[in-house]
Amino acid sequence: MAIWFARSRNLVSSLRQNLGLSAILIKRNYTSPRPVFTNYQLSSRVFLNPFTSFRHESTAVETQPDLVQQSDHEDDAQELDFPGGKVGYTSEMKFIPESSSRRIPCYRVLNEHGSIIPNSDHVPVSEKLAVRMYEQMATLQVMDHIFYEAQRQGRISFYLTSVGEEAINIASAAALSPEDVVLPQYREPGVLLWRGFTLEEFANQCFGNKADYGKGRQMPIHYGSNQHNYFTVSSPIATQLPQAAGVGYALKMEKKNACAVTFIGDGGTSEGDFHAGLNFAAVMEAPVVFICRNNGWAISTHISEQFRSDGIVVKGQAYGIRSIRVDGNDALAVYSAVRSAREMAVTEQRPVLIEMMTYRVGHHSTSDDSTKYREADEIQYWKMSRNPVNRFKKWVEDNGWWSEEDESKLRSSTRKQLLQAIQAAEKWEKQPLTELFNDVYDVKTKNLEEQEHGLKELVEKQPQDYPPGFHI
Repeated sequence: MAIWFARSRNLVSSLRQNLGLSAILIKRNYTSPRPVFTNYQLSSRVFLNPFTSFRHESTAVETQPDLVQQSDHEDDAQELDFPGGKVGYTSEMKFIPESSSRRIPCYRVLNEHGSIIPNSDHVPVSEKLAVRMYEQMATLQVMDHIFYEAQRQGRISFYLTSVGEEAINIASAAALSPEDVVLPQYREPGVLLWRGFTLEEFANQCFGNKADYGKGRQMPIHYGSNQHNYFTVSSPIATQLPQAAGVGYALKMEKKNACAVTFIGDGGTSEGDFHAGLNFAAVMEAPVVFICRNNGWAISTHISEQFRSDGIVVKGQAYGIRSIRVDGNDALAVYSAVRSAREMAVTEQRPVLIEMMTYRVGHHSTSDDSTKYREADEIQYWKMSRNPVNRFKKWVEDNGWWSEEDESKLRSSTRKQLLQAIQAAEKWEKQPLTELFNDVYDVKTKNLEEQEHGLKELVEKQPQDYPPGFHI
């Protein structure tokens, strides 16, 4: 080693004298004591990572006469100065391991029996907030059951439930501000429910009637609401992530006290848009909270066929994004993590990634039969023993904030409201056929007019193929 360092010093000295390369190596001194920062300082914008704080500085050769400082200490570390940043070097050829032998732990507050784990680090939840959270989780359960049955009866064409993931829906929504802009995937109707979207509005969208804000153009469960800062659901996977980065950057430019929040499933992390969205948000320092629901399955594709990394949480670090892994079936943990992440995103103007560990109890959608790729006993176990709604209910009950009488009234009332909403939605007229061609261009193009005319002729020629009362 001593010979190696001696040769290195001689080589550097020769290059500096003969070629004028004055900034090849920069000494880093590790002998002085390291500074100790408080949590507040670490969370401040002043204490970002070393690449962030210098990313706007020039990489040109500095004007000091001699930046290569020699030392009698052979083990002094030195740095190489590249346009990509200053990095230390080593003579040992060592590859970074593919993953750590110890997995990133999962943050939780409630144990499986609904009791708070001693010394848990969590954000306090008031009685009023806790009761509302549970009411909305139970309402989401009832809504999923009724609409799923409506699809099986042929009354709507498609449906997709949130069974098993109710805590992620409701607790994350409760932790956000109404001004925060949500870009959902498709399994987050609870966020919209929390923000005040009515059962009638949900029914109108699923039936695609004249009261549907999307004018019947989207398939069921593709909700959206400008009033509630909730982007319309889009079927293509992960397209909302780069959009969320852009929305977050726009909020930053407008100096809004808000952030963008976007959801995705574990399967979506295999899409290029996942990586583009995270990288864009990190580089632009956009206030975005990325929430990934890792339920183990991308429809029928298991996570073992999706990636070899330690889940999703480690992917954030690769892009320079703070990340945390959370028990997605623990409503208190979800609430605390999302609220803290939201605070970081807004006050520090930075993206945050949250991996929610959970399980999709229901089928992927009404077009799927998950028993073809999962054991029925496994599904039943998660439905009964690891149910996030029952777990949170136990905690609320133990606090004396909820009773069986409250439970019976809530579920009975919600069921009645939903059935009335469905009956009313069915009676509404459907959107006229002309809406297929509107809102594309300010003035219809000739080819669109020809397509519209051709479709009208087809409907008039074969009216038996269309439902009664269908309007051209």
